[in-house]
Amino acid sequence: MQKFKAYRTFQEDNNVSSRFVEMSLDELDPGDVVVKTKYSTINYKDALSYNGAGKIMRKYPTVAGIDMAGTVDTSSDPRFKHGDKVIVHAYDLGVAHHGGYAEYVRVPPDWVVRRSPNMTAFEAMTLGTAGFTAAQAIELMQHNGLTPRSGPVIVDGATGGVGSVAIDILSKLGYHVVAMTQSIDFSKIRPLDRSMWAGAIDNLGGEVLSWMLSTMKQGGTVASVGLAADAKLMTTVMPFILRGVHLLGVNSAEVPMPLRQKLWDRLANEWRPSRVQSKVITIDFADLPTHFDAFLKGMDRGRTVVRVGADTAGL
Repeated sequence: MQKFKAYRTFQEDNNVSSRFVEMSLDELDPGDVVVKTKYSTINYKDALSYNGAGKIMRKYPTVAGIDMAGTVDTSSDPRFKHGDKVIVHAYDLGVAHHGGYAEYVRVPPDWVVRRSPNMTAFEAMTLGTAGFTAAQAIELMQHNGLTPRSGPVIVDGATGGVGSVAIDILSKLGYHVVAMTQSIDFSKIRPLDRSMWAGAIDNLGGEVLSWMLSTMKQGGTVASVGLAADAKLMTTVMPFILRGVHLLGVNSAEVPMPLRQKLWDRLANEWRPSRVQSKVITIDFADLPTHFDAFLKGMDRGRTVVRVGADTAGL
């Protein structure tokens, strides 16, 4: 029986650890589509899961990796055939279902996104869940009335995956984007401060999000996409009832497939980021374990793409 390499997370004697193992297709979780992995990537969520720091895994043992891009190997679902170029991310992948840190994945067909002919597997993983989340946030903000004429949009976590892609896309769409880099004296945050921003994308939560809400313009939109600083939010209702501010929650794991496909098609075409690949580090699968700590310590910059399988065709 064919064996392949996978990076699997185990819980043994209440200790969580991950290691490379040999697996067979029979050991993978159920699904009608088997995909040969070409590339995966490292997300903050992946870094939290490999040693149990973030209690991300809901089932042990599980192959980690919440993103992957590759080609269909076999499919018993008529929607997909051998050689189809696809992306799989979100849902339970790499959390409660064997994920992208393996040379093969097997998943339900409803999890599979068709990859645009204009996007290679490598390019897809330069974006991954982070890039998709940025696109989803912008889609939600525009749906709630944000346009380039509304005013400036501030983005925190600007060097991270979501922030860097969001800045890239917003700039391409003609927005005046401000990357938040300065330190804020949070002890002086007022319920309503000077209105400055028409939109905001927040990766951090906590006091930063509180400050953003207090400085929004009338009718402004804030997309909450992360909690890298703090899950707590100390605010009042004043931004919402006196300025009509919209606080939008972004959950990339449960996006309906029609919208998921639409956003990936946009990322491959009219929303295609132009500067992301200049900030990409590509690593070999064997080197994966040595890169997680940098994410946990906030030392990552841009995107880290993992070369899992051969990509001789560049597709």
